[in-house]
Amino acid sequence: MNLLLLLTAVLVASGDIPRSFQSPDVFPKYSNWEALQGLDTVKAAKRDTVPEYQELEEVVVIDQAEVIKREESNSIALVKQDFIRENRGGSLMKSLERVPGISIIGIGSGASKPLIRGLGFNQVMVVENGIKHEGQQWGADHGLEVDQYAADQVMIIKGPASFKYGSDAIAGVIDIREKLPPFEEGISGSVELGGRSNNAWFGGSASITARKDNWFAEGRFTMADYGDFKVPTDSVFVYDYGVALHDGHVRNSAGKERDFSGRIGYLGEHFRNTLSVSRVHTKSGFFANAHGLEPRRVDVSLHDKSSRDILLPFQEVTHTKVINRASYAAGKQFLQLDLAYQRNDRKEWSQYVNHGYMPAVYPAELPYPSTLERAFDKEVFSLNVKDELFLDKHQLLVGASGEYQRNDIGGWGFLIPAFDQYSIGVFAIEKYQLSALWKLTAALRYDHSLINVEDYQDWFPSVKDASQATPSDYLFRAEDFRREFNSMVWSVGFNFLPGALSIKGNLGTSFRMPIAKELAANGVNYHYFRYERGNADLDPERSLQLDLGAELKKEKWQVSVSPFVNYFSNYIYLNPTAELDILYGAGNQVFNYTQAEVLRYGTELSVVHRLTREWSLEVIGEYVYSEQKSGAKLGYTLPFSPPPSGIFNVTYQPASTGGFSSPYFAVDFRATAKQSNIVPPEKVTKGYRLVHLRAGSSIRILQQHIQADLQVQNLFNTYYLNHTSFYRLISLPEAGRNITLSLKYQF
Repeated sequence: MNLLLLLTAVLVASGDIPRSFQSPDVFPKYSNWEALQGLDTVKAAKRDTVPEYQELEEVVVIDQAEVIKREESNSIALVKQDFIRENRGGSLMKSLERVPGISIIGIGSGASKPLIRGLGFNQVMVVENGIKHEGQQWGADHGLEVDQYAADQVMIIKGPASFKYGSDAIAGVIDIREKLPPFEEGISGSVELGGRSNNAWFGGSASITARKDNWFAEGRFTMADYGDFKVPTDSVFVYDYGVALHDGHVRNSAGKERDFSGRIGYLGEHFRNTLSVSRVHTKSGFFANAHGLEPRRVDVSLHDKSSRDILLPFQEVTHTKVINRASYAAGKQFLQLDLAYQRNDRKEWSQYVNHGYMPAVYPAELPYPSTLERAFDKEVFSLNVKDELFLDKHQLLVGASGEYQRNDIGGWGFLIPAFDQYSIGVFAIEKYQLSALWKLTAALRYDHSLINVEDYQDWFPSVKDASQATPSDYLFRAEDFRREFNSMVWSVGFNFLPGALSIKGNLGTSFRMPIAKELAANGVNYHYFRYERGNADLDPERSLQLDLGAELKKEKWQVSVSPFVNYFSNYIYLNPTAELDILYGAGNQVFNYTQAEVLRYGTELSVVHRLTREWSLEVIGEYVYSEQKSGAKLGYTLPFSPPPSGIFNVTYQPASTGGFSSPYFAVDFRATAKQSNIVPPEKVTKGYRLVHLRAGSSIRILQQHIQADLQVQNLFNTYYLNHTSFYRLISLPEAGRNITLSLKYQF
């Protein structure tokens, strides 16, 4: 006799498995990530025909993360809200840094971008609520415009996932999801407040949700303000020029954030639809002594009057998203359609400084103010459609995606031209349950992309006497051209589940289309004091990767290891040359985009041992090795290659007592090795040791429960350099001691 009422009640009450799946025959194994969110998955079989009494067979309740790991042959980590809350940083990516295989390119204290196994930028795809996030993610100083308080769960795919997600997923995917719609009628919400000592950060987020019958609505507002962050030194050298820091503050690194999001949805028996709108606005300063200006030209007295003002140079970004997700479920079929619009409006403001043939005085007739260095305005229209079928031992997912981008530029500085881009892709994924222990996966995808790059002509002549200039003296920095790309990728994998041991493997190809910057850049990148030049003849990056994974759960032990081997036949990178720019950058070194073969391998390791009910130990380790096998940098590694590192953790979780529920105390000791495997102009980075503390509990106050979480990061105020930091090239150390307090109240 099989399970019926209990099973369907659990699944339907969860709000994500549609009622139409209450089949009189077989309940399908619904493994779609969209459906698994927030669920405990239960094995089900046939319905008993006896209406009054039902006898239940064994019910196996598995944690959501375990279900995803069992269903997917890729290397996957699932991060839940508790983890994000306990490790809250200045950005969502900073909060995820503790996950093995994840590192960040830090950009001050308010923004960061992810690296997965040492690869980043457009090689890592960020997906928010089913839609690929499209900003100006090609820059090291360009953070992700995502409200970290709105993220309920994050799935991290480590390794290529192009077969499902398309281009830019060649290194992995950060899949961010909001919380599920409310299960019951009524009004609920939350208020979160926080503060950080290092940069006097304060902010928080408030949300309210209501449900009536089949309709629900939710709204959220997030704000944050912070000052210049502090480092444990009183001076740094910016390209051999000594720069004194006032009281250790990195001048002009202050910022602020204002986010809003809302959604309204209909939850029917078979049909569901959710419309969501979000707007993320950030304004943050650049370190005034390291942004294209001569360090000695900075007005130190002006900047040091206040640690909270945002003066030139600074960046301002507004990202708007509108997403409509519709789904229909009937029997053993699940259909889903996503439509989305995004606009990323980015402006970089700086004092006008003439280089090369640029006029000494900014012309008043130009259509941009003299302080607008660069502007990028990208609009994106996206479409995703999926059809998932559950047929006995087969689970078939077919889908298609399409995207149109339009990116306009502005300002007196030039780096990349305007462009528009079209892309379409179709894919199929088959999962076959070979036996109770074995599941096989196969996938195939085809993509077509077209990019149209527009020409750009200098607004100033490249002659010393502008009055004698001819039309030919106004140089074209970019020419009109059009490129088409086609790609076919495949993937095969397996999952083997013999009891307490779980083994998986995946072999597949992946690809990434060259972006406009790689194809057509032709200007000074003032953040790096270098001249960057694109290559219109670049081919798409192609990768072959083998991922393996094993996890053992037995009694008080949980051990997992995830080795990988990765080969790029034509990795795209910036290669420094002996050429110097004299027209635009006052002698900056020229870097050209080129391609080379690259071999990469590495692993992640996690060991958890529960000593007693209260005490547990954890060890996390990661290692990545990269080597260029051809080209001008033969034998060198890749830029931003993270050094080997490990975390040793002790956690104490005593029993609840008095007004304290689920208390915890944790100590992290992070050891990072020296990184001497570098590629010029990178520098060798010394190893370092850090100690972080975490503690928290749900506290009962006046019959209300408030979740409190405390962190002390860099407990001993250690001076260290992060090899993957944006500011590593000028040897600016990471932030010193930082005490973080977060409070959350739910009603």
